[in-house]
Amino acid sequence: MKTSKLNLNKQIKLALLAAMAFLLMLFEIQVPIFPSFLKIDLSDLPALIGAFAFGPVEGIIIEFFKNLLFVVFKGTQTALVGEIANFFIGGLLVSTSALIYNINKTRKNAIIGLISGTIVMSLVAGLLNYFVLVPVYAKAFGAPVSAIVGMGSKINSNIKDLSSLVILSIVPFNILKGFVVSIVTLGIYKSVSPIIHKEAFMSKQSFAKKHM
Repeated sequence: MKTSKLNLNKQIKLALLAAMAFLLMLFEIQVPIFPSFLKIDLSDLPALIGAFAFGPVEGIIIEFFKNLLFVVFKGTQTALVGEIANFFIGGLLVSTSALIYNINKTRKNAIIGLISGTIVMSLVAGLLNYFVLVPVYAKAFGAPVSAIVGMGSKINSNIKDLSSLVILSIVPFNILKGFVVSIVTLGIYKSVSPIIHKEAFMSKQSFAKKHM
């Protein structure tokens, strides 16, 4: 019964974190040094908090439902390419960060995990965009890849082709995004962690008292 109650409590918290992530996904910030299709939001923040609190799988679950809610309530303007990319790339950030953090839950490990997660996310995002996402996006909208490259060229004249778009825009953008989300996570996780773990902590205390 207690286990069932804890599981239900955990599911409710994951659902709330997914809903928060969806809401944060609605607020995007355009960064002038990047093409207009690259916008920063803090929607990975609740997924990181969930992943740190419960584990990497739970973080990925939050990322999945965040994007599902976005498609259901807002629809897609990218033929689902953007949402699928957001899920995979965000999932890499939260799972890598949480895997390292959960080895030893210290602030140092959290920092190492977030740095590692940002690096992995940025590198894989670059490869995914080069080989899959940009070509699929261009095909879905019947536009040449050069049109997307052109959006980057307007911002940075050094962008001449897809590879330079990835190296000079997509990878740096994901590094910046990972840095911003990581800083906010480090700033608030210590405060919200006791709230997330409250039910489990109280149940353990109750169990201990009954068996003393």
